[in-house]
Amino acid sequence: MTTLLRSRHLPATLGLLLFLTTPSRTRADDWPQWLGPHRDGVWCETGILESFTASGPPVRWRVPIGGGFAGPAVAKGRVFVTDRQLSPGTANPANPFDRGKIPGRERVLCLRERDGKVLWTYAYDCPYDLSYPSGPRTTPVVSHGRVYTLGATGRLLGLDAKTGARLWSRDFKQDFGVETPMWGFAANPLVDGHTLFCLVGGPGSTVVAFDTETGRERWRALTAKEPGYCPPMIYTFAGKRELIIWDPESVNALDPDTGKVYWTYPLTPVRAGMTIPTPRQSGDFLFLTSFYNGSLMLRVDSDQPALVWQSKKISEMNTDGLHSVFSTPAMEDGFLYGTCSYGQLRCLKADTGERLWETMAATTHDGKPIRWGNAFIVRNGDRYFLFNEKGDLILARLTPQGYHEISRAHLLDPTNPDPGRPVVWSHPAFANRCVFARNDREILRASLAAGR
Repeated sequence: MTTLLRSRHLPATLGLLLFLTTPSRTRADDWPQWLGPHRDGVWCETGILESFTASGPPVRWRVPIGGGFAGPAVAKGRVFVTDRQLSPGTANPANPFDRGKIPGRERVLCLRERDGKVLWTYAYDCPYDLSYPSGPRTTPVVSHGRVYTLGATGRLLGLDAKTGARLWSRDFKQDFGVETPMWGFAANPLVDGHTLFCLVGGPGSTVVAFDTETGRERWRALTAKEPGYCPPMIYTFAGKRELIIWDPESVNALDPDTGKVYWTYPLTPVRAGMTIPTPRQSGDFLFLTSFYNGSLMLRVDSDQPALVWQSKKISEMNTDGLHSVFSTPAMEDGFLYGTCSYGQLRCLKADTGERLWETMAATTHDGKPIRWGNAFIVRNGDRYFLFNEKGDLILARLTPQGYHEISRAHLLDPTNPDPGRPVVWSHPAFANRCVFARNDREILRASLAAGR
């Protein structure tokens, strides 16, 4: 069986070779997009606290906002977040799967990082026709003085990050003739140079590349019955940069510059179109996980990837491997850490899928399984920050030997009732030795600096 790269156990000469041939990673204080500066769920800053005090991390500010699943982005002294405000006299349906027209508007807010002052707001009418209608899903992307946002019904915006002025906009439903997916447009856009990649849907346009300066279409590619919700990612395999698009019917690699398809790996259709968690790479290996279908590990070292292992059970309860709902797993030193379908935080051997341990301690207060139980996972040095659906921020070590909780603090109250219980399902941002997190009522900044 092929063994995945375990960096801590590399021979010295190989480690030196990797150091000399791998682009250097400089410390980045900002969190300008989904999963951070390198889109990998790794927070590189140092000087971070070792544990929480009894009162928790000091909150620097709290600012009221509306509903939404979209996490914040932090760049150049500003915090960007999107939300939704219902029209007066309107309420979301008691059944979150009802898809009638719900009047309201989406907003893009820009806050000053140091004190939370709202610097500008861009708002637009946006009636909802989707399930779980609390608000937008995707984290803003900040690049080259612009902020790009994608709303739940397919409104794509390019705004001036300083002033909030609209530079351009696209409407997926009007421009491409597609319908809003059941859970809205939820795949976090990706900026690469002067190109913005989005999942759109429709014949030949599962993925569309836009010019970041004008919003003009550069190219479109792929056809699937539905696009799914998985963020586009660019990884390098065998020296070649590949745009990875995972839709409910296949995993695909494309040339980011032209949209040419390098390879396609067909799948047993993913139930309910739930291709959601971000694909993870380790060397020549690509890992994917979904709620019903479970896990899939591919080896990508040629023009046609090879299957390493996959889950045999297409089930949300009788699971093997890792059946994540929407949290992106961490893959480090040949091991996988992620939350499964009923909140089980699990560790797997990445080369075989063998489960080493699981615990409910990170996701539930009573230790009992709960459907869609979740915690978002971000690595900082040799530790992990886990932000769970109860609004708790947990500092822990995750190793092949087990889950070792160091400390936890309650940041936000769970406010979203859609899954039948109040939850916080928004990925936080980590920047400038602080955490930025939101629920459906407020966004906050709390210090995680050592000695403060």
